[in-house]
Amino acid sequence: MAERVIIVGAGIVGICSALSLLEKGMSVELIDRDLPASGASHGNAGVVSPWSCVPQSMPGIWRKVPGWLLDPEGPISLRWSYLPRLLPWALRFIAAGKRENLAAIADAMNVLNRPNVDLYRNHLRGTGHEHLIRDSLYVHVFRNASGANLDQLGWRLRAERDVPLKVVHGDELRQIEPALSPVYTSAVIIKDQARAMDPGAVGKALYEKAMSMGAGFRRATVNALHRNSDGGWELDTDQGRITAGKVVVAAGAWSARLLQPLGAKVPLEAERGYHLTIRNPGITINNSIMEAERKFVASTMIAGVRCAGTAEFAGLDAPPDYRRARIFKQLAKNMFPAINIGETDEWMGVRPSFPDSLPCIGPVPAQSDLFVAFGHSHYGFGMAPQTGRIVADIVSGATPNIDLAPYRMERFA
Repeated sequence: MAERVIIVGAGIVGICSALSLLEKGMSVELIDRDLPASGASHGNAGVVSPWSCVPQSMPGIWRKVPGWLLDPEGPISLRWSYLPRLLPWALRFIAAGKRENLAAIADAMNVLNRPNVDLYRNHLRGTGHEHLIRDSLYVHVFRNASGANLDQLGWRLRAERDVPLKVVHGDELRQIEPALSPVYTSAVIIKDQARAMDPGAVGKALYEKAMSMGAGFRRATVNALHRNSDGGWELDTDQGRITAGKVVVAAGAWSARLLQPLGAKVPLEAERGYHLTIRNPGITINNSIMEAERKFVASTMIAGVRCAGTAEFAGLDAPPDYRRARIFKQLAKNMFPAINIGETDEWMGVRPSFPDSLPCIGPVPAQSDLFVAFGHSHYGFGMAPQTGRIVADIVSGATPNIDLAPYRMERFA
């Protein structure tokens, strides 16, 4: 009988880990307090980019933060009462953006993202949901033509890693995205990638595939992890005690709380993201579009046009402030003058973010048969399939063909 593996967390990372473990013949059960594929990755902007290799923290970013915080429509907001708790993480975040750190972080991001389009298509093959991943460009648009400058550091990091880039202006940009406002004069195009027409539906389709392959799912809140007398693990839940030979913690922003009593302390921040889905928008966006100044993405999905991508720092337990989602109404109207913004849906999710833009993947120090896969920041949907493969290798005792050092929990010691 195959050894039982419990995955705490049924988001996209947990689901992809389950699929890869099942492919290795292991017995898998997912546990989550919420329904599968309903967390942070459900509400993202749908970008599936093999080329995501630019960290969130870059040199000099601290100079921009005060202006962003003072702008009601800016890409970052802060509940000021939370500042004392945020400050240690923020200092680590700034330090991670030093120029000497960038190449190693970019390479590690590249490893997790590069195969994502192919892996998603492999996972979806035969499910009847193959249409949910569609070929796309990633169009970074600028009002000022000087913004589309490939000599800037972020674009150089991409070019050094063979990201296929192209600069377009004026009429050529309008041919690619006719609905775009003429105030956008230029763009940098990232080619050869994809977008999800409904990220939540992708997660649900892969969850259903995992169930068809023999996985189990239990809806429960995991309150604590303990060693049992047989050397395995016991999970205390609101539905009773569960035992397992091996455990993978993939509970996103809640993972650090679960691990802290075991002595595993990591600088994980709950980076809250909002989206606005505009139903019956009256326009079509052909690709994923990044508004370079406001730092949000707009994309046509099955439900309408979704705008997403800003960040709020308020802690894990604060109630949502949906004014952050409503900001997208005017931003979308500025970006696409013909869009109908009369019918909208608001949403908030919590990104698990480490200061260096990289997740923790691998064994928990000093804890045998306990593994982690969390902290993917803005990149969880893109990094999930490769993360799942790495998790399956580690848990099954195989040796991954990549260097795991950038993702180890010990890097924060």
